[in-house]
Amino acid sequence: MPRQARLDVPGALHHIMVRGIEKSAIFADEEDRRRFLVRLGENLLEGGGTVYAWVLMDNHAHLLFKSGRLGISGIMRRLLTGYAQYYNRRHSRTGHLFENRYKSILCEEDAYLLALVRYIHLNPLRVQAVATLKELDRYPWSGHRAILGKARLAWMDTEYVLAQFADTKRKAMEEYRRFIAEGLNQGHIPELTGGGLIRGLGGWSQVLSRRRKGQQQESDERILGGGDFVQAVLQEAEDRQRRQLKLQRSGLTIQQIITEECGKSKISSQELQHGSRRMAVSAARRRIAYRCKEELGLSAAEIARHLGVNTSSITRAIGRIEQQGLG
Repeated sequence: MPRQARLDVPGALHHIMVRGIEKSAIFADEEDRRRFLVRLGENLLEGGGTVYAWVLMDNHAHLLFKSGRLGISGIMRRLLTGYAQYYNRRHSRTGHLFENRYKSILCEEDAYLLALVRYIHLNPLRVQAVATLKELDRYPWSGHRAILGKARLAWMDTEYVLAQFADTKRKAMEEYRRFIAEGLNQGHIPELTGGGLIRGLGGWSQVLSRRRKGQQQESDERILGGGDFVQAVLQEAEDRQRRQLKLQRSGLTIQQIITEECGKSKISSQELQHGSRRMAVSAARRRIAYRCKEELGLSAAEIARHLGVNTSSITRAIGRIEQQGLG
């Protein structure tokens, strides 16, 4: 069965899981973990987005990530590609470091934010990387310590998490830690990382209940949320794909978009595609990149090949258009 495309919805909450290929280690020591976090922070600050929870284990990592206007794909591609190149150089290895596809689950924030924060931050205790909750409070490779005020990360929004517990910071930290402690005996929770229908309904008991009543609920393995939420996300994705397909069937091509925008700006396509940084050329390149993404559904990498620049330049160009509200 073919794999479904990820649902990369800007401004949405995503639970992202990254694993080493064939369960191999992706962090050999503390220096690797530090480098991964530095790259994560740099990419988040450049591409937009906020992390609410995270943990680095030996052979995998979890991120609870609210995407910016550009979604998650560009940030994750740069993060994982850059880190893999660093890791291979440092450890004198070749080949793939990560599984080919990181796993991304789009989550209904109101229903699952705190459950996911707790599930992710309890990972070190579940695998016995630490023995007690006190040790977890000091554990440097998860966001739990930052929420307790023991570390500061510019790319992590600890205040938003704490605001879910109390109005004052001190009280919120106490309530948050009590919430974490209450989850110590939960163990693995499959619906937070997989299970499609179970996730869509909020648990196996709900699936059985609806089956007994002969009721059906919209579900999708890429989405963690209730049926109405799942349906709304899928409808939005379907509408977007339908608009793009209509334009593609009309015969619109990337070359036509390039020709149109070059004509409007009175520049040549040769100047555009040879990396000119002249103001008019850069502005046209941004408009072309945005139109190719919105109207044709093209990836940043594919657009970059036609415009003679690198993929990160296209990602930034699209972000600038969207931030200016010109789309």
